[in-house]
Amino acid sequence: MKPSESELRLLRRLWRKGRLSARELHDAVSDETGWSFSSTRKTLDRMVDKGLVAVEPVHGVKTFVPVQSKLATMAMLIRDFTRNVLEADAPMPAAAFTGSKLLDPDEVRELEDLLENLDAKDRS
Repeated sequence: MKPSESELRLLRRLWRKGRLSARELHDAVSDETGWSFSSTRKTLDRMVDKGLVAVEPVHGVKTFVPVQSKLATMAMLIRDFTRNVLEADAPMPAAAFTGSKLLDPDEVRELEDLLENLDAKDRS
């Protein structure tokens, strides 16, 4: 499932931390988003319904974890952008993301592999 821009804000925090409560997520993004806590909760509920995050109780606290990895999500979004915005059949090279704060050099190489695999699947 393709995440919205708002959902990506929460996913980026979860990819960095792995597991957070709704309050922790809200506190992490509230300066950036200006959301109320109820808006954060509604976004998380929508993300659960879409299968983007899963709920895992820890010591009686409802926490959220990403269902799909950062790289798998990025590969899907990059492929979608390349096809639907750029109208290109060839995959965008992952090297274009070398300066990203979200990816380290090993992840750029892994993203390149994911993009190539998606492209190979599409051709078969």
